[in-house]
Amino acid sequence: MAVTGEKKLNIQSITEGKLTWVYIEKPAAAEVEFLKQHFKFHPLNLDDIVSRIQRPKIDEYDDHLFIVLHFPVFDKQSQITRPSEVDVFIGENYVVTVHCSADLKPLAEFFTECQLSEEKRRTYLGRSSGFLLYHILDRLVNYCFPILGKITESIDAIEDVIFAKAIPETVQKISVIRHDLISFRRVIHPQITVIEMLEREEYPFFKEDQEAYFGDIADHTRKIWDGLEDSKEVVDGLVDTSNWLTSHRIQEVMRILTIFMSIIMPVEVIASLEGSNLIPEPWLHNPLLFALCFLIQVGIVVAMLVFLRRRRWI
Repeated sequence: MAVTGEKKLNIQSITEGKLTWVYIEKPAAAEVEFLKQHFKFHPLNLDDIVSRIQRPKIDEYDDHLFIVLHFPVFDKQSQITRPSEVDVFIGENYVVTVHCSADLKPLAEFFTECQLSEEKRRTYLGRSSGFLLYHILDRLVNYCFPILGKITESIDAIEDVIFAKAIPETVQKISVIRHDLISFRRVIHPQITVIEMLEREEYPFFKEDQEAYFGDIADHTRKIWDGLEDSKEVVDGLVDTSNWLTSHRIQEVMRILTIFMSIIMPVEVIASLEGSNLIPEPWLHNPLLFALCFLIQVGIVVAMLVFLRRRRWI
């Protein structure tokens, strides 16, 4: 057993028996050159690990696999889940993980645990490369559940306040959750096929029951996807509810304004007649005219209120 580290490169490695785990963060040209010198990987795969985010995939070769996977990372500043890429080269005696953005804590923590604990090195690296890959993916997939839980909690909170809070605030919160949910779905959906390939296909150098181990990973991935589907349906329902509440409140405002104008308009007509030149000059300064107009206006207002009340419009 040996534990080594490449000081000048972002490369660390652990060896237990015949199996070596090479851990690389934020690869650059120097790390790619290291892989060229120590492994016989395809040049296109080496280009993939330093290029922009690739789609999840599996490239199969005679003695190894190249796997690209994405896992969600929640950005607290933007409140949006974004993808973090992990590239894996796996052969019979090695597992090379390339963590492109170095922001997946479960992967870094798992490697550190194996570095510091001889017991865990024997447990996870003492069997086969397939067994180690299973535990790497298991840590990363399980990391998705707390992120999904936060989305569910946010949706539940919106459901509780949607009928009480101000519409602009509620709509903004729903929009953020919806954007986050869409981003999360984009991360998970493409790699379901990759996980299912690991479950179905046979790779002799894995030396493990792939259907049992990677079937477990596939079940967890499908469970996450089902949770995202359920959350999407709830958010779509909240959007419809929010739109209905907005429309209802606009209609309520328009109803009140219409009632107000219906009451005020006759009063305004009488007041306009009183102030116009249509009334003969002797009547203009007659106190009785003012009293009569006032009584007529009050009577119209009362009559309108009684009428609207009987029609149950107010």
